[in-house]
Amino acid sequence: MKKIIIIGAGAMGSAFAVPCLENNNDVTIVGTHLENELIEKIKSNKNIHPSLGVKMSDSLKIEKFDKLKLILKQDIDIIVSGVSSVGINWFVDQISENYKKNLPIILLTKGLSIVNNELVTLSDKIKKLLKQKGHKEINISAIKGPCLAVGLANKMRTGTVIANPNIKESQMLKKIISTEYYATELSDDLTGIELSGAIKNIYSMLIGASEGLSNSKASKEIKSKYYLNTSASLIHRSISEMVGFVSHYGGNAKTVYGLAGLGDLYVSAIGGRNSMMGKYLGEGYLYKEAKEKFMKNITVEGAQLALEIGPKILQELNPSHFPLMFSMLNTICKNKKLEINW
Repeated sequence: MKKIIIIGAGAMGSAFAVPCLENNNDVTIVGTHLENELIEKIKSNKNIHPSLGVKMSDSLKIEKFDKLKLILKQDIDIIVSGVSSVGINWFVDQISENYKKNLPIILLTKGLSIVNNELVTLSDKIKKLLKQKGHKEINISAIKGPCLAVGLANKMRTGTVIANPNIKESQMLKKIISTEYYATELSDDLTGIELSGAIKNIYSMLIGASEGLSNSKASKEIKSKYYLNTSASLIHRSISEMVGFVSHYGGNAKTVYGLAGLGDLYVSAIGGRNSMMGKYLGEGYLYKEAKEKFMKNITVEGAQLALEIGPKILQELNPSHFPLMFSMLNTICKNKKLEINW
């Protein structure tokens, strides 16, 4: 039995608690300072998580943010980041004071960041921030792949990949969290896994726009019935660009064809917030208009990522090598109409 602390009470962090508990681990979810109301809702409604619609196990400990410092002072075996990408700095601030040498950190968060005008993965960002606070030996793994939180919470068969440069660390985590329905593959390509898991959100918006992009002269009814040819073409081109992108920034191209790349792209493209935003963009809406009108209070990870890394990518990469990515970055960052140069 391991003592696992999940920071962030959102859908994915809470769903990840399910296989952890299945393996008889001691699991505590601690909400962020913005999730006190969420924690109250869960506790007052018989441990039913409002986003997942699932009753969480009675053995799961669920605490508000004010208990976090006290919990982190205990003997912990694993810390899990279940916060959004914009909360990574906050996450590091919370764990830094009590972080012990090589204490395993599991990164569920997907995203990339720009630090000192350099594109970095979130694991690299966490390492840089912890080193600034005096920590030298830091152990971070990332879990990525086609895993919708509601599916995992309902124990649907799910495949993910655990990545750590030290494969023995991945093997150790596999034993702790794997179940019959939660299968985990291993990788030492932490960079490639994180790059793939992040940029697929941008490409899933593009694939979500397939219907609108399929034929500008066809009726809406015809496009809604026969857009899959266009969708398939965009999936193929997206994977090709993802291979180039991951290779350019130091990941293994083969990683893109695995669960963190192709697998995750499939799940995001067939449904979800990124695909939904893509549908509106494909219909001709500008990003800001679509966000305000249809998705005002909904987080769109692909759009967040585009705004974070877009200006850097638009300056650094060759647009002829990444035409789809540049189309979407211009659409989001410059609020232009989505257009593909077929």
